[in-house]
Amino acid sequence: MREMRGEPTRDHAPERVLQATIRLLAEQGPSAIKARTVATASGLSTMAVYHHFGGIAELMSAVADRGFTELDKAFSQVPVTEDPLADLFAMALMTRGVARENPHLYDLMFGLSTRRATYRPLPDSDVRLSGRSPAFRGAYAHPFQACARLVSSGRVGQQEPEVLTAQLWSFVHGYITLELAEHFVEFGDPVAEVLLPMGVNLAVGLGDKRERAQASHEAGARVYDSITRR
Repeated sequence: MREMRGEPTRDHAPERVLQATIRLLAEQGPSAIKARTVATASGLSTMAVYHHFGGIAELMSAVADRGFTELDKAFSQVPVTEDPLADLFAMALMTRGVARENPHLYDLMFGLSTRRATYRPLPDSDVRLSGRSPAFRGAYAHPFQACARLVSSGRVGQQEPEVLTAQLWSFVHGYITLELAEHFVEFGDPVAEVLLPMGVNLAVGLGDKRERAQASHEAGARVYDSITRR
């Protein structure tokens, strides 16, 4: 995420605070997220942080939404092809790339509390915590649409796209959470040895043919590689 340069203005101040917080998360972790450290990193006063966001909990909610906005942009780079399963696996790899770039931001986005991070939550009425914020919905729309196309293709058994999306979303984020927690250190290439075959097995369980599912996942990996090389 590119940080704005130059003298902060009233309009630019919230963006500077967001960028500074994201950078602090990446470099120092959640323990660094305090009004004073965020203000120093953004070149603003602590009052500016409170004025624009209300408090640290509200700031972290805004940062999480920014993370989903960036995930939405990452998903938008994946072309819509005639192979929705390949598209889905490319999005899975995109998600993994975002998570590995800033694991603390990923923790925040998905409400995790691990040895990497603990966050003071907002009240239960906060819409982000219900998984229904506009930023979340924007990102989630991409795998949902691909799942709807996968169901329509006849490659998997008939089921509601909402259910299929939730299953695949859970599979991907379960893998990412374990990988970030270093559960796969014994594997030389956990994507090739764990994530890809697990995705193939899931697709076969849903009704796809194994050879076709394998080819789709390999195609998705090639799409992801071509995007990241650009």
